[in-house]
Amino acid sequence: MDSTTRPLRSLLYIPASKARALEKARQLAADAIIFDLEDAVAPDEKAAARALLGQEINAGGYGARMRIVRINALSTEWGADDAAAVLEMGVDAVLLPKVGGAGDLDALAQITGVLPIWAMMETPRGMLAAAEIAAHPLCQGMVMGTNDLAKEMGTRFRADRLPLIPALGLCVLAAKAEDIAIIDGVYNAFRDAEGLARECEQGCDMGFDGKTLIHPAQLDVANAVFSPSPEGIDLAHRQIAAYEDALAEGQAVAVVDGQIVENLHVAIARKTLAKMNAIDSLGTE
Repeated sequence: MDSTTRPLRSLLYIPASKARALEKARQLAADAIIFDLEDAVAPDEKAAARALLGQEINAGGYGARMRIVRINALSTEWGADDAAAVLEMGVDAVLLPKVGGAGDLDALAQITGVLPIWAMMETPRGMLAAAEIAAHPLCQGMVMGTNDLAKEMGTRFRADRLPLIPALGLCVLAAKAEDIAIIDGVYNAFRDAEGLARECEQGCDMGFDGKTLIHPAQLDVANAVFSPSPEGIDLAHRQIAAYEDALAEGQAVAVVDGQIVENLHVAIARKTLAKMNAIDSLGTE
C-alpha cells in the first residue's frame, strides 16, 4: 500500500528517546507513527535519541504503519545531523518543523535527496505560503501544528477552534489542490474522549485525512471518526447500484433515499468504499 492510498486516520507522536515507547508502538493501532526527535526530546538527549531511533527502526516490526521521522529544524544545531541520519533509517518520510516556504523543503532535500517530505504547518508565514509548500515536488503531506500556531497568532483557546479556522482551511485547500495528505493538529486533553471526538468530527468535516495524537488512548476515537461509518458504506453501495441501474436505462441521474444521485455522488461513494477497503487491508499486511 503506497502513501497515496494508505489510511492516515491516526498519526501518533512517539518520543525517539524512549525505548519502551518505541517498542510499544509496534503493537498500537496507529495508521502512522511520527518518531519525534524535536519537541519530545530534551536538548541533552538529542544525539542519543537519534542513535536509538535508528536502531529501533532498522530492527523493524512496525508492520504496515507509515513511519515518519520529525527532525529538528535545520536552523538548530541538531537538524542537519537528524536529516542525514534519517536517510539510514529506511523510513517513509521526513517531517520538517516550522516550514515557512518551499525554500525550507529545498534546503532539506539537499540532505535527504528524494525522500518524501512532510511539512509541519505551524507559523503564520507557513499559512501564507501553504500553496507553494504543498506544490513542492517532494511534499507528500502537511501536518497542522495547532499549538505552536495558536501561540504565534496570540489566540485564546476555544473548543470550536474559531481563531484557527482560516489557517486550517488554507492548508486543507492547498493540500487538496495538490492531492497530498493533510493531517489535523493534536488534542491536548488526552483523557477527554468526548472533546477529542468533537474535534475529530470537525476536522473530518473540514476535509482532513486524519489527526495527530499524543497518547495511545486517543487512537480508537480518531480511527473511528475518520473511518467510513457502516451507514455511509451502505449508502455508498446503494448509490452506486442505483446509478448503474439508471445508466442502463439511459438516465444520467438516480434517486436514493429521496435525494438525487449524480456522477459526483458516485465518485464520492467509490472513494468511500476504497478507503474502507484500504483500512481493512491493514489487518492483512
